[in-house]
Amino acid sequence: MSSLYSAVSNSLSLTADWFFKALWLVESDRNNAKVDTYRKALWPEISGNVLELGPGFAESLRFLNHVTISDGSHVVDSNVITSYTALEPNVFLYDRLHKNAEINGFCVEYDHKSYPNCKELGTIPTRENMVPFNIVRGTLDDPNNIPQRVLDNAPYDTVLTSFSLCTVKDPEATIKNIIRLLKPGGAHVFIEHVRQPPPGDKRVTEDNNVNSVLWGKIQDWITPLWSIIGHGCHVNRETGVTIANMDGWESVEYKNVRPVIDLQSRIMPLSIGKAIKATK
Repeated sequence: MSSLYSAVSNSLSLTADWFFKALWLVESDRNNAKVDTYRKALWPEISGNVLELGPGFAESLRFLNHVTISDGSHVVDSNVITSYTALEPNVFLYDRLHKNAEINGFCVEYDHKSYPNCKELGTIPTRENMVPFNIVRGTLDDPNNIPQRVLDNAPYDTVLTSFSLCTVKDPEATIKNIIRLLKPGGAHVFIEHVRQPPPGDKRVTEDNNVNSVLWGKIQDWITPLWSIIGHGCHVNRETGVTIANMDGWESVEYKNVRPVIDLQSRIMPLSIGKAIKATK
């Protein structure tokens, strides 16, 4: 009976992963239109040994520091980014993830332990100083179930989350593990959509006269349904607040913005910032 339950559960999980890819193929352009302005300002600060949680298609890699090499290609700067680990649980996103990593000049490697079906995949190095890009299947929800490759590559100079903490099963546990994996003084850089900040929130830098009380209630109403459609996405999490309230930081700086691009933006305001791990 348990084996049948496990088979059915796995099948449903894979179906949900496939559906999310189909949804994201439609929604990713609109999401990028909303957040790319903020990524352009923040992503050049990303450096060193990097871990990204839930990179999806990894379209934001183009905002990292790049250099132009002898053949005219525009590739990630190996003097700034030394290694990149992409922790992504949805294997249906790997084709676009892999492609975007290669476009940006990374040498893609797959973690065989977390994704045994990856034997035929990878990048053949074509030049010296290609930055390794490790694709690992998994999450940081459970401290006892972090993929070994993620642990082996730690500690990290930067941990990056972009529209990923909305979907994790346990945000607090995930953030604790981010802190654990960062080196002292390392940075958690984040852009996350959140519940509408309350009126008068001093962290709001773009207000656009949004009725935050009304839209906050709408977020609460739609989250149960949207979390099913959106692969676990919770539009009413106060992620910036959660990050700031965790122990282990030396400093946390973030702002809240209420972009008004379309109706969806009303239910997806953003918390954007950086948290620095304590050195002691």
